[in-house]
Amino acid sequence: MGDILPFRRPSLKDQHKGKTLCRHGHHKWVVDKDKQFDVKQGKLVTVWRCSRCGKQKVETR
Repeated sequence: MGDILPFRRPSLKDQHKGKTLCRHGHHKWVVDKDKQFDVKQGKLVTVWRCSRCGKQKVETR
């Protein structure tokens, strides 16, 4: 048998959950350990990624 799909639309509260905090600058930063070394500059790099919206910030050492 096939999968059952919900016919009801998700509420606006569920659609935009967590996005309002990021919009006002309150990101939830976590360290992204996939990329730790920058080849062009030859420096160690810490890549921070927001777990809610996916925005990145980079810190070099």
